Order: sequence, then structure tokens, then C-alpha cells
Amino acid sequence: MITFFRSFFQSKIGIAVTLAFLALIAFAFASSDVANTGTFGGVSGGDRVAVVGDEKISTSDLSRAATTAVDRVRQQNPTISMPAFLEQGGLEQVLTQLTERFAISGFANKYGLRAGMNLVNSEILAIPAFRGADGNFDDATYRQAISAQGLSDAMVREDLGAGLLAQQVLVPASFGAVAPDKFASRYASLLKERRKGAIGILPAFAFAPSDDPTDKQLQAFYEETRGDYIRPERRIIRYATFGDEALDAKLAPTEQEIAARYEENREVYAPSEKRNITQLIVPTQQAAAAIATKVAAGGSLEAAASEAGLQTAKVGPLGKSELASQTSQAVANAVFAADRGAIAAPARSGLGFHVARVDTVQRQPGRNLEQARGEITEELRVEKRRTALSDLAASVEDRIDGGSLTDLAKEMDLEVKTTEPITGAGAIYGTQERAPEVLGPALQTAFQMEESEPQLAEVVPGETFLVFEVTQITESAAAPLADIKDGVVSAWKLAEGSKAAKEAVDRILKRISDDDMTLAAAMRAEEKDLPPADAINLTREQLAANQQQQVPPPLALLFSMAEGTSKRLEAPQNAGWFVVSLTDIEAGTISNDDPIFAQTKRELSQSISREYSDQLRTGIRQEVGVERNEDAIEAVRKLLLGEN
Repeated sequence: MITFFRSFFQSKIGIAVTLAFLALIAFAFASSDVANTGTFGGVSGGDRVAVVGDEKISTSDLSRAATTAVDRVRQQNPTISMPAFLEQGGLEQVLTQLTERFAISGFANKYGLRAGMNLVNSEILAIPAFRGADGNFDDATYRQAISAQGLSDAMVREDLGAGLLAQQVLVPASFGAVAPDKFASRYASLLKERRKGAIGILPAFAFAPSDDPTDKQLQAFYEETRGDYIRPERRIIRYATFGDEALDAKLAPTEQEIAARYEENREVYAPSEKRNITQLIVPTQQAAAAIATKVAAGGSLEAAASEAGLQTAKVGPLGKSELASQTSQAVANAVFAADRGAIAAPARSGLGFHVARVDTVQRQPGRNLEQARGEITEELRVEKRRTALSDLAASVEDRIDGGSLTDLAKEMDLEVKTTEPITGAGAIYGTQERAPEVLGPALQTAFQMEESEPQLAEVVPGETFLVFEVTQITESAAAPLADIKDGVVSAWKLAEGSKAAKEAVDRILKRISDDDMTLAAAMRAEEKDLPPADAINLTREQLAANQQQQVPPPLALLFSMAEGTSKRLEAPQNAGWFVVSLTDIEAGTISNDDPIFAQTKRELSQSISREYSDQLRTGIRQEVGVERNEDAIEAVRKLLLGEN
């Protein structure tokens, strides 16, 4: 999880330097500001969490940015909560980004860099979210978009300006970085390098104590690791659905409505004719007449066109009005006056004179009122049903304003259902089951609202509606020890077992070093039933090919050690310890025309570019000066956790 957070924050300014302004504006897109509460009046140092140069970062800046960051992470991980975010170091990451933003802006202004109004305007015009239906910038869309996020035009422009300054400062520093060939060749040859050794594991359960901890030991362990037991926020939702069955209105169209619809669309039910044609367009009337005469004498239109160095084109099926709109009324009149297979009289359009052959004629007989009655009746029934449902939904929305779901359900004879506690990801808490599918469109809203009046949502557009309310909210927090005692006891045993496994690892490493034992022999000397060590004989290229996602940490360690050394590595979640022993390294060679060389040089150049950017940001922070107020930072953390 922490890897995800780091990747998320790093994408704002650093790796994607050229997109820095988009990351910076993201910080401003906050749905709420939880800091304007007066909580920090008594904090030492006032209401600022940091001073960057001459600029102050307030507690409200930090809390707003943290809230925004959680909202954005929640788009990828709906179950993330503020406590979990803070437990993973999210607040520190947010503060780092804020201080960098102020530092870069101050540095840029100090040395005369500017982001003027016209430059900011051009960035706003380029953002797709601010474009209208025609694909161009639309001021109304822009105002609506920023207003929905609680932003003003000035706030958006300030953040875009800061992002543009970051571009001006950071991009030149990292642009054009190229790794030298010898440097790239050395790293590329590492892919051909072969390493031999062994990896052993000492599982924690093999060393875990059999006795349970004392209450004091268990409580102390729980306090140290309570961040591991944070439960996601859960909510209970009551809901009811309605559709056609709730309509009181009669949906059958009347005879008057059917007759009126027929009259409105008389052209649709009148006889129609469409034609497919093959045509040739020539510039003069004389050329058109000559081709028509040649075809009438027994030739084909295609042959006549070929002789003239031209090509025919097939058009249709088109009605007379459609053909007229594409060519001219004169051409349409001539085509529809000719018989099937005949050449129509040459006629003129804006492109020239048309010589057209009628290939097929498709005639559709007209329909009188009785013949069209069934189609019209169904159309009207669907329209009336849609209108009635929309009116009913509007009426329901008015009735739930200040009302209750129970009263509405009784009035409309609806069945009210209640969910089990569900998470923001749509899962029933503590199970593998999913929340009812009908709640899908409303789930995000349900996790943003408080326990209050019901809300209306459209499940299937024009068909099914949902009325729902949140009846119980269980905030995200660490589970009480009493509820998870067995799990905590198991975790304590693993933690103690991991400590004992570490001591055994140290003994194994000493045997390897002092007694010149192999890893396998050193592990057998332990008075435990341990898994045998695995022999390793791989090249880096084979390692990369076999591991399509992430290289296991023990193998990564093996390929970063010195020959003839042995090291230990802790397994995650107190699972135990690895012992990695490297016995032999066979150097690899590579030529400059090998594709791996080119790829390595490109990747190293990108790494150097990022390093230049990172070093510049570090230098900027040192030159501008960053002072932190740890008391105020802690106060923000407590406020975000809901503590006093």
C-alpha cells in the first residue's frame, strides 16, 4: 500500500516534470476544507505548519491538501480512510509536496521567472474538462467545473501559475540528459552477468512460542501495531426501488393522440421511393451530352468514363429530397424521372453536369392511420411511460425533502430493504459478498452523505429509480483488542518467532563466516526442522524474463551483493527471515549494437534526468529555506483523525 501512495504522490512533481501544473492544480481541487475551525489558536507558532522563504503554509493549506489527496486516492481504492492514509505516512508526503511547491515558486520569482496571464490562459484553454460540446473552450463549462469543486477562478490561476513556474525551473535542468556509452555498456553488461548461490528461509512459525502472551504483553503489542488493524469505514443503507408498478396514470394513448401523431408525421407514412445510382460528373454540358449519347448507343457508363479518363461513383439509396440536398434539385428531378436501368437526362449541380444511371428503385407503399396505428400506439405508450416516471421521480424528490423513507414507502407501497454494513468498495464487511447490484449507482453518494434525509438516484435511465438513506456510519478505526484478540495473539507469536528466527540467522551467518560452512550445512546445524536452502544459478536477463512483475526481495538482494558474502533479509509481516549467500559471479559482456544496450542507455538517461531534477529541488529548498512547525503539523494530524 505504501508503494502505491509513494507512486501517487511522486507523480505530482518529480518524475512527470513536464506535467507538473496538472499535479499542482489537483491539490486545489478539494471538495471541502476541514481546517477553518479555530482549533489551532493555542498551538505554538500560530496557525502555520511551515515557512518557506517568506511564504507561510497554514494549517488550513495542509488539511485541505490532505483531504484532497485522500479523495483522489479513494478513486483508485474506495476503502481508503483518513486514518489509514495517515498511518501510511500520507500527511508527510502532502506536506513535502506543499513545501516544494512554495519553494519552487519563490525560487522562480527570485530569479525573474514569470507565468503571465496569457500563459495561464493558454493552459486553461488546453484543459479538456473545460471544453464545450463543440470541442472549444466554454466559459460556462469552466465556471461550472471549478465551482463544483469549491474553487474560484483566482485559485485555479494561482495553482496553474505555480505549475508553470515549476516547468520553467525543473524542465531545463533535466532536459537532454544522456548517459555516456561506457556507462551504459557497463550497466547493460550486468544483464548478462551470472550469479550462483543459495537462499534459505527461516519461517517465524518454526520459532514461535507455544504459550500465549500475558495480558500486559498483548496490550503493549497491540498498541505498537494498532495501525495494522484499522478497519475501513462501513455504512448501513436502507433503500427501496420503484418503476412502472408505481405509476398510477393510464399509459394507453387515446384515439385523439394517435390521430394527432399521425398528422404530425404524415410524411413518414406517405409513399416513398429511394434510388441507387451510378454517376459521372463532367465540367461541361457538351461533354455530358456526348457521354449520354454514347451510352444510349449501346455502351456502358463505366466504359465511357474510362475513355474520358474519369471514374464513376455509386450513390444511394437516397430519396429525392436527400439526393437534392447532396447535388441539386435539377439532378434529383432528372434521376427520379428516369426508369430503372436508364440514363437520366444530364443535369447541373455546383460540381458540374451529372450523367447518372438508375441502378435500382426501392418503393415503399404509404400507410394509412389504421396501418400505422400499432407503431404509433407503442411510441406514444413508451413516451407517456417515460414522462410519467420522470414526473413521479420529481414528485418523490419533493416528498423526501424533509420527509422519511419509511413514510414514502408506506405511501407508495414500496418494500424497504436494509443492507448489512458495507464498505466503500461495495463489499459486505467481513465477507466476500457484494452489496446489492441496484445500489451501484448510489454507492459513491452514500459514502459522501451524512445520516440524513433520503436521496433519489436513477438506476436504469427512464426505467428504475432508487430511494436510499444512510442509517448507520461506523468510522474507520483500529478494531478493539477484545474483538480481534485471537488474531493479535497469533500476530504476537509470529513477531516473537521472527525475533528468535533473527537470532538463528545470526548464528547461521557466523557459521558461514567463521567455519567456512555452506548455507545448507549451516542451516542443518540448527535444531529446528527448517526448509532446505534453494540453489540459485541465474543471469540477470533470465531473472528479468522469469519475473514479469516484481523481483522477489531475496533474489534482488542476491544480485546486489559482493561475491563470497552472505546477508540476511527480513520477510514481510513478521513471516521470518531469509539468508542469502552468493558464492560466484561470472561477468557478462555486451556489444553496442545489442538492443539491450540501446534500451539501457535510454533508461539510464531517464534516471539521470530525474536525478538532476531531484537534486535541483533539494538545492532550491536549501537556498529558499524551509522551517517546519512540528506542533502545528501534529495538531493537523489530530484534527484529521477527529481527536481533540
